[in-house]
Amino acid sequence: MRKYNIAVVGATGAVGEELFEVLKQRDFPVASLLPLASKSSAGKLIEFNGIQYKIEELTEDVFIDRDIDIAFFSAGGSISAKFAKYAVESGAVVIDNTSHFRMMDNIPLVVPEVNPEDIAHWEETGIIANPNCSTIQMVQLLKPLHDLYGIKRVDVSTYQATSGAGKAGMQELVKQMEEFFNFKLDQTKVEAFSHQIALNVIPHIDTPQENGYTKEEMKMVNETAKIMHSDFAVSATCVRVPVLRSHSESITIHFGDDIVVDVDKAREVLDNFENVTLMDDLANNQYPMPITSTDTDETYVGRVRKDIFADNILHIWGVADQIRVGAATNSIRIAEKWIKLEDI
Repeated sequence: MRKYNIAVVGATGAVGEELFEVLKQRDFPVASLLPLASKSSAGKLIEFNGIQYKIEELTEDVFIDRDIDIAFFSAGGSISAKFAKYAVESGAVVIDNTSHFRMMDNIPLVVPEVNPEDIAHWEETGIIANPNCSTIQMVQLLKPLHDLYGIKRVDVSTYQATSGAGKAGMQELVKQMEEFFNFKLDQTKVEAFSHQIALNVIPHIDTPQENGYTKEEMKMVNETAKIMHSDFAVSATCVRVPVLRSHSESITIHFGDDIVVDVDKAREVLDNFENVTLMDDLANNQYPMPITSTDTDETYVGRVRKDIFADNILHIWGVADQIRVGAATNSIRIAEKWIKLEDI
């Protein structure tokens, strides 16, 4: 099997570190590794498959003559906007984890279980975009149900972990919980979030939009339509919760007026869908939770039930590790599909 030269931009961030872990666990065919980060991190060492690699500073010419095949970008939208083109010019395919490229018409936005065929359009720009973490786990659950019945509308409320805001978000939660147990929470500093996150929930993720939604909520609306090539309505309420890792979502799905939902059939198609695991036994306390999904590559679904007032409405509860399923693992699954496409 051919092996590939890999670059990781944002090597010291939460997603970058997870990329290395997932590459190892999935036995990705890595020939060489180029970890890239800001000047402040340059010179630090990381270990991968028993080899020490020195982190290099991301510059405009760092990709020249490096023969990079795949460049994973996870260092923020402004970094991708400035530097991704240099990786592409050097001959690499860029798999970008930021929001910068997602809604550009000529750049595929991919969840491999849902729209793998869109990867074939990568050559137009050399870039494949990785969707928002909350969108990824939702469309993995919507796809089999849409194929079964045809979705007309989706209403989703998210319960998003602090790691969605990176290392700083997790550190702030831990610090505030320590302050709580030391009776010092009234002295806490609020930096990563708009309010105290310990012992609280914040119904505000990303910047407000003119329509009353937030940017995070509109990402779910717009990205779902692009990924699923659909025009059904989506409305989202995104909430930050005091959990370290793994996002949860409560999803209400409306099908056509003439549809009578068969809950057993819905459970069956969900459980049979790639990388989705059904966990749905309420009587025995079996349902997905953040501690269920953390450090796994599965999207878990449970609480599958038909609406008590309308036969064409289904309610489900989904949970996934957003650093893995929602970022690192999805990116690597894209790369794996890309490799298969290139080998044809």
